[in-house]
Amino acid sequence: MKKILAFLLIACFAAFNTAFAQSKDEAAVASAVEMLKKAMIDGKKEALENIAADDLSYGHSAGKVEDKAEFVRAIVSNESDFVTIDLTDQTIKIVGNNAIVRHKLTATTNNNGQPGTAKIAVLLVWQKQKGEWKLLARQAVKI
Repeated sequence: MKKILAFLLIACFAAFNTAFAQSKDEAAVASAVEMLKKAMIDGKKEALENIAADDLSYGHSAGKVEDKAEFVRAIVSNESDFVTIDLTDQTIKIVGNNAIVRHKLTATTNNNGQPGTAKIAVLLVWQKQKGEWKLLARQAVKI
């Protein structure tokens, strides 16, 4: 009886672990999201350029849409200055060479020297390019 109980416990644990374990790609995308978050706070041009795809479409919650050059310039110039960023309720879904990420973002900002806050829901589309996950699209909505 003890052997059967031990076997059932091990089987349940293995099934639970498999069901909730992140895939290698999901973990890599989660890491890329963290690198993007850090790059946006630090405002480092090279880091922002490295994480963004050349064809980036970056949508703000107010409706403004930027390409890669505009996105990088706005962050580096402090026009769009994130002091802190907190991400919650994140989900990641891998679809072929693409990943769909959704999360809620709460931030303190200092855009053009004006302190503020942001509370938005964000959709990110990542694309695997030459073995690296690149941000291809982003759209935010106010919540």
